[in-house]
Amino acid sequence: MKVEIVTPDKKVYEGEVDGVQLPGADGSFEILNNHAPIVATLAAGKLKVRTGKESEVFTISGGLVEMQKNKLIVLAESVSL
Repeated sequence: MKVEIVTPDKKVYEGEVDGVQLPGADGSFEILNNHAPIVATLAAGKLKVRTGKESEVFTISGGLVEMQKNKLIVLAESVSL
């Protein structure tokens, strides 16, 4: 699936991934390829992008996530690596 992580200032990440773990407002959850459409609020915490055996971790301060047609967009308030 295609993933974009965006803040009000810039695009932080864009690429094809196998899965994303997110800090949801009601608890952590994971989105994998071909997930059903979803819109959810995010809390402050760790966002993990997984590609094969490799992963990259971002710390976000909250935001929104939208999954539709195998494209995941994370609108984060701020991101640090």
